[in-house]
Amino acid sequence: MTFFNNEIKVFSDIYLILILGYATLIMSSYLILAYLSTKELRKYLKKNSFVDYNVLLTSGFAPKLSLIAPAYNESFTIEENVKSLLSLNYNNYQVIVVNDGSKDNSLEILIKTYDLVLTELEIHSKIKTKNIKGIYTSRNAAYKRLIVVDKENGGKADALNVGLNIAQNPYVVCIDVDCILDKDALLKLAKPFLESYGKRVIATGGVVRVANQCIIKNGRMIEVNIPDIILPRIQVLEYLRAFLLGRMAWSRLDGLLLISGAFGAFDKEIALLAGGYNTKTVGEDMELVVRMRRYMLENKIPYTVSYIPDPLCWTEAPEDFSIFKKQRSRWMRGTIETLKLHKKMFLNPKYKMLGMISIPYWTFFEFLAPGIEFVGLVLTAVFMILGFLNWHFFVLLLLFVYFFAVMFSVIALFSEENTYHKYPKQADFFKLLLAAFIEPFYFHPYTVYASLIGYKEKIMGTKGWGEMTRKGFNKKQS
Repeated sequence: MTFFNNEIKVFSDIYLILILGYATLIMSSYLILAYLSTKELRKYLKKNSFVDYNVLLTSGFAPKLSLIAPAYNESFTIEENVKSLLSLNYNNYQVIVVNDGSKDNSLEILIKTYDLVLTELEIHSKIKTKNIKGIYTSRNAAYKRLIVVDKENGGKADALNVGLNIAQNPYVVCIDVDCILDKDALLKLAKPFLESYGKRVIATGGVVRVANQCIIKNGRMIEVNIPDIILPRIQVLEYLRAFLLGRMAWSRLDGLLLISGAFGAFDKEIALLAGGYNTKTVGEDMELVVRMRRYMLENKIPYTVSYIPDPLCWTEAPEDFSIFKKQRSRWMRGTIETLKLHKKMFLNPKYKMLGMISIPYWTFFEFLAPGIEFVGLVLTAVFMILGFLNWHFFVLLLLFVYFFAVMFSVIALFSEENTYHKYPKQADFFKLLLAAFIEPFYFHPYTVYASLIGYKEKIMGTKGWGEMTRKGFNKKQS
C-alpha cells in the first residue's frame, strides 16, 4: 500500500510539472506574440500617420469592391446595418445583401425601406448553391449600389457563395450584416491591395470591436461605451487581446490563419479558384483563408495575407450565456473541422510558416487547450480527494496563472489606450480593468465549458449554427 501511495505521489508531482510546463509554453507564446504585435502596431501607425485616404477615395486606381452581407432573421438590425453599408466613404463598390431564407420579416423590411423591385441579373454560377428565389434592386437612385438576393436557406457559407457568384468586382468584402463599419473602413481595407509588391494580396482583415451599449445613428457609430452587462464587457477585453496582441503578430510572421467572418476582404479570383466557401463547416471564414493560402503554396504563387489594426468594424456580442455557449461551441467545431480538413499541412515543411508554426499552434493551444484544462481539473480533484496534492506548489501555480491572465489583459488594455483610445472615459477604463480581474473566475470557465460542448457536438455530428438571437443596437433618435 505504501508503494502504491508513493507511486501516486510521484505521478501527482509529474502531473503538476507537466501542467506548469504547458502553462509556461502557452504564456511564453502569448508574450512573444504580444511583443511582435506591439512592434508591428507601432510600425503601422508610423507608416500611416500621414496617409491621406481622400487621395485613394478620388483615385481611379482604387480597387473595385463588392460587399457581401448574408442575412438570416436580422430584422432587429437590418435596416440600420444596410444603411451603414450604403453610406461608406468609398466610390467603387456595390452592396449585395443575401437573405438566406429568413423566417422573420427581414426581406419585407428591405423591400419597403429601399423601394426594391424584382430584376433580371446575369449570374455566372461558378459555385453550386441553393436556389435563388429572386434578385431585387432599388427604384431609388440613392440606393443604386444595393442588390438584395432572396434564396433558399443554406447557411452562411452558401449565402456567401451566392454573393461570390453575383459579385461584379475583382475584390469581395464579406461582412456580417449585423455589423457597423467605420466610415473609412473600405478605404483602409483596400489599401493593402494597392501596396503589394511582388506578392499578391489574397485577403485582408480588420479589427472587430464590441458594439453593445454604443450609440448608433443612421448606420454610424456616434458614441462608444462600455457594456453595462459583465459578459459583453469582458468580451471587449477578449477582442482587444485577440486583435491587438494576436493577429497583428501573425500578420507580421505571415502566418495568419483567420480573417474574421464579421469583416474581411478577399481576391475574388483566388477565392473562386480555391472553391469558394465550404458549406460543410461552421468555420467557413477560417477554412477559406487556410484553403486559399494552401492553394497559393501548392501552386508556388507568391502571396501574402494582410491585416489592418484599425478598429473598422463593430458587432453585437452575446449578452447571455445561452447564446454565448452556442457561439463558442460553434467556433470550436469550426476549428476542429478546419484542422481536420487540412491535417496534411501539420508539421509539413512544404507549407512553410503555416505548416510548421501556425497549424501546430492552433492545434496545441486553440483546439487542445480546453480539453487539457478540463483533464487537469479532473486530475486535480482526484489528487485532492486522495490527499496527494502538493498544495504549496499547486497554490503557487494557480496564482501564477491567474496573475498572468490579468497582466495580459492589462497589457491589451494599455495597448488600446496608447493607440486608438476608443474608450476615452476614465470610468470605462476602470470598468475594463476590473473586468480583467474578474474574467479568470467568471468568464474563462464558461469559455472552456462551451469549447467542451463543441467537442461533444462534433463527436455527435451536430450540424449548423443554431439560433443566434439579436437584441439590436442602441439607437439615438434624430
